[in-house]
Amino acid sequence: MSVTPEIHLLKGFCRLKFGQKPSDAEALFGAPEETQSLNDDILNTSSFVMHYWELGFSLFFDANKNNTLNIVEVDNHETIMFGKQIFNLKEPELVELIKANGFKLSDTEKHEWGEKRLSFDDAGLDCYFENGKLTTLSFSASDAPENFQYFPN
Repeated sequence: MSVTPEIHLLKGFCRLKFGQKPSDAEALFGAPEETQSLNDDILNTSSFVMHYWELGFSLFFDANKNNTLNIVEVDNHETIMFGKQIFNLKEPELVELIKANGFKLSDTEKHEWGEKRLSFDDAGLDCYFENGKLTTLSFSASDAPENFQYFPN
């Protein structure tokens, strides 16, 4: 199956929307090459993960939310976001593209081993770079409830 990965920040991945089930992913992408269950006792989270190694992405389904899609990790260099192949962009170009689409850079961290992370919290997006090249993107649905209204005191 040939898929051009396309990121829709805060909405989903390709035609799969955040909140959909593993069966929806399998109907769209076929059977994954590998699945796994992840548990974090400290954060009290549990996920079912579908790895599509050949297609270059992994889908994470939150077990605490009825096994619904909540995180996608992508390392496929054909990935499109905002109409651009993002793995071809240099770091400043990627930052500018994301900013031009209404999201601001909220955090940057450089690890001892050389990996650099750029976070765009309002987009649910983390971008990972090694040696100045984008290696992986991780993005998620917003945790803010829909129709949330803030009433100041």
